[in-house]
Amino acid sequence: MRNAYLVYAAKRIVQAVVVILLTYVFTFIVVSILPGDPVTNVLRNPQNGFSEEEIQAIIAAQGLDRPIPVQLWDSLSGFVTGDLGLSMRSGRPVATMIAEVLPSTLILASMTLAFSLIIAGLIGYGSQALPRKYGQGIVRGIPSLFLSVPNFVIGLLLIHIFGFQFGLFRVIDPNSFWATFFAAVTLATPISAQIAEVLVANLDNESRQEYAAVARARGLRQVRLFFLHLLKPSSLPVVTVIALMVGEVLGNALITETVFGRTGIGSLVQRSVSTQDLPVLQAIVSLAAVVFVVVNLIADLVYPLLDPRVKLVGAVRRPTTADEGSANIPSRVVTE
Repeated sequence: MRNAYLVYAAKRIVQAVVVILLTYVFTFIVVSILPGDPVTNVLRNPQNGFSEEEIQAIIAAQGLDRPIPVQLWDSLSGFVTGDLGLSMRSGRPVATMIAEVLPSTLILASMTLAFSLIIAGLIGYGSQALPRKYGQGIVRGIPSLFLSVPNFVIGLLLIHIFGFQFGLFRVIDPNSFWATFFAAVTLATPISAQIAEVLVANLDNESRQEYAAVARARGLRQVRLFFLHLLKPSSLPVVTVIALMVGEVLGNALITETVFGRTGIGSLVQRSVSTQDLPVLQAIVSLAAVVFVVVNLIADLVYPLLDPRVKLVGAVRRPTTADEGSANIPSRVVTE
């Protein structure tokens, strides 16, 4: 089993690296090679106010006067080593610009993930523990409510209630604890709804299993049944959902940081779009792809370790009757 897992992990890591490199190449092609040469169009746009001398200096600094294959190799080599190039607007290293705002976004994303799991866990517990006729219906409708309200509306409501009415934070200080707290709540609300829907569905399935009926017959209380028997098997699909939610967190962070006036990756993207600073946008898109691929890679590597029923396809073991029945399943894992 150990050797099979190492082979599986090595294959997944290689696949992740290939996806990251192909994503960067695709982004480079979109920015630099497609007809119209968007970089040159930005520089020669009269609204941007660059003189011909400044344009030539920027082109030389960016290496745009070299052949395309050389540009691609230099750009890809720099990306692998952490050199993300220079901003067309400020001339500063893009890596430095990202490093200045990244901690704020990481704090917001971490708090968002924590709040999402807490809210989803409470909804999941309420869907099993509350009375079926009254409380369960209300709790099970919460995810639909969360998903129906736009993200920016939630943020504006929280700012109005807790910022202006109760004075817990000041709008001019968006990096304070309470401002960060409510920004994370804003971002976590739709994320928690999607996690809760998956969790509730799996809790319902697990609660109908024979082991759950036996536990109830033995007089096991609902709290112990939930935490000791239902939660772990029901939360395994949540690992996959969280990995898929990373892209949504990064996308919604731009809106949330704009609403709360935070300085983060979202605000940097907004400035780069408004000023057409393409090297910065290319670097952020590539890094977002790296984060998404790495998080999904971690989920793929952790999932077989969490669920003993999962067997890795390609494991070296003697075939059994169960294996013959699942041999045609086109998946990298087979759940018995």
